[in-house]
Amino acid sequence: MAHTENNMSVRSGNHRRRTSLAVALGALALLAGCTGLKARGPQPSTLARNPAPTPAEYVLNPGDVVSVKFYYNPELNEDFVLRPDGKITMQLIGEVPAAGRTPAQLSKELTGLYKRELVAPTVNVIVRKFGNQRIYVSGEVGKQGTVALAQGMTLYQAIQKAGGLLDTARRNQVLLIRRQPDGHAAGAAVDVRPIESGEAPDLDVPLQPLDIVFVPKSEIANVNVFVDQYIRKNLPQVPFAIPVF
Repeated sequence: MAHTENNMSVRSGNHRRRTSLAVALGALALLAGCTGLKARGPQPSTLARNPAPTPAEYVLNPGDVVSVKFYYNPELNEDFVLRPDGKITMQLIGEVPAAGRTPAQLSKELTGLYKRELVAPTVNVIVRKFGNQRIYVSGEVGKQGTVALAQGMTLYQAIQKAGGLLDTARRNQVLLIRRQPDGHAAGAAVDVRPIESGEAPDLDVPLQPLDIVFVPKSEIANVNVFVDQYIRKNLPQVPFAIPVF
């Protein structure tokens, strides 16, 4: 009998660890796109069963500093700051939209564009500096607003920077909203209770530039519907904007 109870306890513990890890990983791939913040339409999944998005590769934003390297034409090598409209101006080919693309996607596009001007070009884009090093924290926290994104900052650390959680905060349903490579906003829930108590600090989630952390007061029934309403209410047609109340 004791042996059976031990087996059940081990299985239960493994299940809890797998569930917590899935929630943490699910929060790693979220916010808005380069032509404006767009939210996915309502989906039938509820918050408790919200599918975990796959982690997203970094997408370029206005203000980022990039180096464009030509392997066989180094005279064309140049550093650029992405303009507010998300474009850069290249020698020989003119303006090129850069924001909203990953460095790999932009490298591929530039290589294709320069085939009209050069023989067998090979172009590589390297991010030198991130321009939008900030995130936004709202909801049931001490002070809503933008928070400077320090290297390695996590979701719970950002909440602490924003004055900490209020007594009215729903700690098991903190939302992280992040842009997806397809230009939509997506969200996932993070239970910060084991992080706050020190029971499982490793479940804290690293943040990325322009993430939005929202701490609700009451239960959110459907994360997709909420993200859609939040984006439409606070960020109407403003590319790369952080809401300021």
